Amino acid sequence: MVIHTLQTGPLDVNTYIVHTKDGTDCAVIDPADADIVIRSLSDMGLSCTHILLTHGHFDHIMGVSRLKKHYGSKVLIHPDDAPALYEDTFNLSYAMGLSVEHCSADLLAEDGFEFEAAGLSFTVIHTPGHSKGSVCYLVKDEHAIFSGDTLFRLSAGRSDLPGSDSFVLYDSIVLKLFALDGDYDVYPGHMGKTTLEFERKRNPFIKHWKQNEW
Repeated sequence: MVIHTLQTGPLDVNTYIVHTKDGTDCAVIDPADADIVIRSLSDMGLSCTHILLTHGHFDHIMGVSRLKKHYGSKVLIHPDDAPALYEDTFNLSYAMGLSVEHCSADLLAEDGFEFEAAGLSFTVIHTPGHSKGSVCYLVKDEHAIFSGDTLFRLSAGRSDLPGSDSFVLYDSIVLKLFALDGDYDVYPGHMGKTTLEFERKRNPFIKHWKQNEW
């Protein structure tokens, strides 16, 4: 698997372009700026067949509609966050004085859903807490997880937003991600790459939650 990372949008989201070594189809994860993504794909000779959304906050979805129109891509999002694609009050863009161009989902990324995109096999892990419909995309064969705003390097997603819950977020990280067998590279929605084993041992937010019996 080849992974290209772009920082896009007003909050520097990590937008990931993933494809096989010799493939010309790709999946794009959390596109916040369609112009940057389209230009990058053109330079690399790639075409976007799938748009994978880790959740529905505006900073992760601002480029979805234009990207979908340009390539005819299929959009995946968890059903609990699907309204974010067409309701600005839901995706929180209104709070920043912004608006997201509306579109609709093509596939619902429910827990355990397995699918093929760009020659790669993905599994959805529903990880609510940062939002009700937050998910991580697991590429088991490549030992990779795209964690969105659920898990960061030495940190975790915000739990003070509408629809968020710190207790649920803790359970998602510990009972769903940390419970996976073995180690995985973790590609978060912001900041740098990490690994699951490093976060199991070092993540201060998880340690804080444990100490406070959260």
